[in-house]
Amino acid sequence: MIKFSDLMVSPIRSKTLVLLITSLLSCHTLAVTRTAPLAKMEVFAELDGAVGGITFTSTDRLIFSYHPFYQPKTKVAELLADGSRKPFPNSDWQQCHDLQGTAKDPDTCLNWVLGLRTDDQDRVWLLDSGQQTPRIEPKLVAWDTKKNQLDRIIHLPAPVSLAESQHNDFVISSRHQTIVIADEGIATGPIGDKAALVVVDLNTGISRRLLQGDNSVMPDLQRPLIIDKDSKNRKQIEVYVGADGIALDKTQTWLYFAPMNKDKIYRVQMTDLIDPSLTPAALSAKVETYANKPNNGGLSIDEANNLYLTEVGERTIGVIPAESRQYRTYVHDERMVWPDGVSYGKQGYLYSGAAQLPLSAPFNNGKAENSPPYYIFRFKPLAAGVRGN
Repeated sequence: MIKFSDLMVSPIRSKTLVLLITSLLSCHTLAVTRTAPLAKMEVFAELDGAVGGITFTSTDRLIFSYHPFYQPKTKVAELLADGSRKPFPNSDWQQCHDLQGTAKDPDTCLNWVLGLRTDDQDRVWLLDSGQQTPRIEPKLVAWDTKKNQLDRIIHLPAPVSLAESQHNDFVISSRHQTIVIADEGIATGPIGDKAALVVVDLNTGISRRLLQGDNSVMPDLQRPLIIDKDSKNRKQIEVYVGADGIALDKTQTWLYFAPMNKDKIYRVQMTDLIDPSLTPAALSAKVETYANKPNNGGLSIDEANNLYLTEVGERTIGVIPAESRQYRTYVHDERMVWPDGVSYGKQGYLYSGAAQLPLSAPFNNGKAENSPPYYIFRFKPLAAGVRGN
């Protein structure tokens, strides 16, 4: 998932410039299979703004983030049955300043939200990276949807969060009472060389920053983002995103994760990741290379351990079957420009929003061609999905 909030809130400084060029340069050859789609995609909803993350409660309430790249006034909303939207958890949380421009208590508002998940107690967790100017300290906000009240806030202060931190997506492990966050590391520039995983102990609220600088979370600087590579509108985006997609299997044994700009997906056992006795080198040795993949954003998993990943540049969501570990196309739709997150939800479908980032002015030679409707798509996975992914 790519956000680049600095482009939208202040003049672009040379050191944070995200270069967008149309190029005939070639990428590394992908060790993945290009095939016809296996399943059908359908439009579930049409919205007025771009969708980032999506989560469902046990009663099928659909909560989503408006993509923070566009600096939406409403950060998070609920999609109602009649297609209308209402701010979530309420309108008071949507801005960190009042009508006079005075800063509010940052523990009473949302600043920059992309990732959101629902736990087994129907608490919706919102990951606020806090990077929209004026920045605030990153935090996790848990909202009890049964009681309609704030449950808790967990702060993510330095050194867990860096100036470069762009806390993107996360998973919740009830078994281990742990949240694991993928920090892309691109809040202040186009190269995510400070990417890491952040592990949050839900019993104590204490967090640790892990694997920073490890190959498994670092982007490949020889793999720029290529958009619509086989079309006349092909473009190349010189942004290199670190740890991005993240998923947890049904038994909460294996955590899967990957940088966006990388041809590999990795996994590590949760028991190793949360073991504070492991040195950085020892933890790194526990990380396994799982499969080859294209550049991707969001990641999800089903009960049979098949992985689903959004191929952001190709209007495609692919699958890595557990048996073969060979990537192939699963669904495709020409309207699905930049599929971002992918999440399990209502009626057994996987859901994904198309954020249209390559059509926005910063990535389209200054010409904004992104426009409503912004779609939420859905499709049936090969096996039942895993809640919380």
